[in-house]
Amino acid sequence: MSASPAPIFAGRRVLITGASSGIGAAIGRRLAADGAAVMLAARRTDRLEALAAEITAAGGTAAIATVDIADRAAVQRLADETEARFGAIDVLVNNAGLMPLSPLAAGKVEEWERMVDVNLKGVLYGIAAVLPKMQAQGRGHVINVASVAAHKVFPGAAVYCATKFAVRALSEGLRMEAGPKIRTTVISPGTVATELADTITVPEVAAMIRRYQEIAIGPEAIADAVAYAMAQPATVDVNEIVIRPTAQDL
Repeated sequence: MSASPAPIFAGRRVLITGASSGIGAAIGRRLAADGAAVMLAARRTDRLEALAAEITAAGGTAAIATVDIADRAAVQRLADETEARFGAIDVLVNNAGLMPLSPLAAGKVEEWERMVDVNLKGVLYGIAAVLPKMQAQGRGHVINVASVAAHKVFPGAAVYCATKFAVRALSEGLRMEAGPKIRTTVISPGTVATELADTITVPEVAAMIRRYQEIAIGPEAIADAVAYAMAQPATVDVNEIVIRPTAQDL
């Protein structure tokens, strides 16, 4: 009798930010089920502990780190800890993000600053922390989660769109600069059933997003896209995936 084939991601070491819920948690579950060792990073320790326990109980390998990715030094420690724990970082999934949408006239400057800190600087800090490691080991894959808001500006979402346009631009710049041994993918989800909209403090914008949530797809669809990009041969780099609900018109 022939031996069963190894899981497709056996031996891969993956660092996932924003892993305590939604898309990040779905990515963690999917990749661990396919054999990857996953470092689950986010701010909510209790959520991370529950997810890691779930993955471990199913036979997977998971570790956790409580991190605010807006803290540059903390992100560097996260990368160092992941490397020490697993031996290397093969894939970084820059997933953490915030979406407190508001019109510019609302003047929600503190919310804008936090979005820039998390959605943009957090991605930069992740790249800065892992890129030297990937270049030294001669391989790596950076997957940045952007949004359809990286392709189109929506009323009430100018700052959020700006951060996501920037993530898309950074991803392309990284692809051009990182060299042929490091792959770069940007994934732009449409409306997904997550907690992102819970931070919206402008009632009319929150109501608009709740209407869109009626057609939301599950975060597992985004996890499938991550797995697809990772599963390609080393010579194939899936640079960009846009994934929406079939019913989404924007």
